[in-house]
Amino acid sequence: MLANGVAKIPAARKVVNRGSLMENGKVYIHYNHTDPCRHSRWTARESYQYMYRRPWQKVVDFYSDLVSCGKGASSLSSLFVDEKLVSQDITENFHSCEETCIANIPTKDKTGRWERVTFKIVLSYHGGSFDGWQKQPGLNTVQGLVEKSLGRFVDERKAKKLKDRSLPLEGCAVVAGRTDKGVTALQQVCSFYTWRKDVKCGDIKDAINEAAPGKLRALTVAQVSRVFHPNFAANWRRYFYIFPLDDGEGQINHSEMGCSNCAYALDDEQINWQPENDEEEQSMSLLDENEDDNMYNTVAKPRNFSVDKVNKLLQQLEGRSLSYKMFARDTKASRSTGPPTECFMFHARATDAKLPNDDKNCVGGLRVMCVELVANRFLRKMVRVLVATAIREAAVGADDDALLKLMEATCRRATAPPAPPEGLCLVDVGYGEFKQEKCLIL
Repeated sequence: MLANGVAKIPAARKVVNRGSLMENGKVYIHYNHTDPCRHSRWTARESYQYMYRRPWQKVVDFYSDLVSCGKGASSLSSLFVDEKLVSQDITENFHSCEETCIANIPTKDKTGRWERVTFKIVLSYHGGSFDGWQKQPGLNTVQGLVEKSLGRFVDERKAKKLKDRSLPLEGCAVVAGRTDKGVTALQQVCSFYTWRKDVKCGDIKDAINEAAPGKLRALTVAQVSRVFHPNFAANWRRYFYIFPLDDGEGQINHSEMGCSNCAYALDDEQINWQPENDEEEQSMSLLDENEDDNMYNTVAKPRNFSVDKVNKLLQQLEGRSLSYKMFARDTKASRSTGPPTECFMFHARATDAKLPNDDKNCVGGLRVMCVELVANRFLRKMVRVLVATAIREAAVGADDDALLKLMEATCRRATAPPAPPEGLCLVDVGYGEFKQEKCLIL
């Protein structure tokens, strides 16, 4: 046992995992929690099983419909038909208030090559149709399509430079925050500048909308101050996560059910299930053969969780500036350069809802849990890890401050592996003052 709370498995050791025999030269470690819930808590592998065995395609289709309708963040209000939410309020706050703030940013008069025109572009795109935002060779990315569409608006000087270097004629789009493969955005913000004076906002909007109809949409294009930067000027970001409570087999996890009434032992099919394309997370789930780890495998594990409990866990994060390094992935926990791992959480809530059902022969729609998070910034995969960990802690009935305690852990394996990207959506990016009454979950 190591001092930081993890058990180490020696390299090149045979690891027996429920009938499977493996030879591996890597070192696998498993975090050992010390609270009373430690034996009932899901392992990384079991968390994956619980998360991925959901009807995610229905969530993907729902997000696709939101992008197609072109209403931006206000389209999410369809999940809360019983709530007193006026979608126009969200739209007005986004288009009028924030644009005014950006336009009034003072800037010195410049001449020559500094006399450029900057455009703010608000995009909506379906995550399931792209390989993420960032442009990568051979992949269908949002940035790649947007910059290709902007190529017709670059100035002659840049066009000549690109031609001399045998590069395609493309513009440069700076984004408020990159999204991973499978993540949808309803009001993503990016900027583009050019020295051409004849470029119209409507021309840029039409060019982007022609790139991938129904999958990528430019909602608004506006000319803004030259000093505007979509990332550095942002005051907050809002993410939304939809988690199906139906496990795909017709069983509904009722929010009022606690874990004490729904414990179960995983069957062979679930034990042998493996997530695809994530060897790192698979390796994290291999356990040592000692007595303590065997206890993790043999004790009955919870099957359901309380949505209300998830809400209580998340609410503990509101109004605090905390280090979320334990909830991040692909980001160094200790950084000597670059931005720190502290984030200020303005809003963190969860509630249950139903996805709209287009089939008139079906009664009601898929029951889901909705999580809404608003913070000044987010780390890589932070939202997905927060959602997965909150579900895991709610399932075992951990204390309401469980997420706060996990921030003091010394190993990221103390938190759950990221929830599937299909449920995640970047709702919008704010450049004015955050107003909680504009949130969907109050």
